[in-house]
Amino acid sequence: MNTVLNVYKRESGKRVLIVTAVQAEMEAVLCGLRRDGNSDKGFDVLAAGVGSVAVAVSTAKMLVNTQYGLVVSAGIGGGFPGRAEVGSLVLADKIVAADLGVETSEGFSCLDELGLGATCIQVNPGLLQDMAEALLAAGLPVQIGPVLTVSTVTGTLDSAAELAKRVPGATAEAMEGYGVAVAAHEQGVPVLELRAISNLVGPRDRAAWRIKEALGVLEDAGLVLKGMLL
Repeated sequence: MNTVLNVYKRESGKRVLIVTAVQAEMEAVLCGLRRDGNSDKGFDVLAAGVGSVAVAVSTAKMLVNTQYGLVVSAGIGGGFPGRAEVGSLVLADKIVAADLGVETSEGFSCLDELGLGATCIQVNPGLLQDMAEALLAAGLPVQIGPVLTVSTVTGTLDSAAELAKRVPGATAEAMEGYGVAVAAHEQGVPVLELRAISNLVGPRDRAAWRIKEALGVLEDAGLVLKGMLL
């Protein structure tokens, strides 16, 4: 399969770095890469910690020491109601630092509006299309849209509505994607963000979370990624 992903790997001869937050996510990805007798050769999978700062530092260290052809931020996350349901996958077309800015009497202003920097990293359309098509071909439900990086997980309907208004089309939220993306962008390495949805963004209800199921979907996605880069 001569996909854009495949070209990045084969032409560069470089490894692929997959960055997760916690051990359980890392293990799910590794299980997918190794399923059906495959090996994880050509991949490095890192549990880099929770939050944008932790993963940015860890990702930057990896990129300094090894040449990579692709970086993937992967893990579970919350899906915005009506945009991404529990048990589905989300691929980011934009990786957005959703709460990086200032609060004013008129509302929230991001760094872009203040002229202080950028809060959004665009994903290569070719990479995005290839990955989405491969996931769909494997029977995995996937949505494409902005994935928000937040420092505080959303826990109310009002907060969820505010984020959805702030970033039109917001599909999922997590806590690490922007940190990974900034580190990759600074080194000129293409990046993807992939989230398996364990819960809906809104009122915090741990009893309704489906973490085990989401980790299973993340494992399936790991197998698909391995197949695209063989």
